[in-house]
Amino acid sequence: MRIILDDSKPIYIQIAEAIEDDILNDFIKEDEQVMSTNQFSQVYGINPATSRKGISILADEGVLYKRRGIGMFVKPGAKEYIKEKRRKTYFDDYIISAIKEGEKIGVSTDEIVKMIQAWGGENEK
Repeated sequence: MRIILDDSKPIYIQIAEAIEDDILNDFIKEDEQVMSTNQFSQVYGINPATSRKGISILADEGVLYKRRGIGMFVKPGAKEYIKEKRRKTYFDDYIISAIKEGEKIGVSTDEIVKMIQAWGGENEK
């Protein structure tokens, strides 16, 4: 896992999202251990409380579970849960934003659809 921390959102959110990304990309599989809060702190030079907060978010959502005295692990079914969670926010976070930006600059929804279809055709080759 390599996270490039920035000021776009709180660090603990970036950590939670990076763990989710690693689960989605099969870098961390179900029942595998994730880095500890101390490891996150050492690698990224952040406060352990910050990394703990990011990991706690995922534990609260049921993505991670704790093995007492060992650490945090990816819960079976976590990948599907993350996919579903992100699908629910995808439309609002990306599609609506694209449509609103298009309206500001005079690009119609039909034009946006055509752009997406053209891009998809180019990348399927």
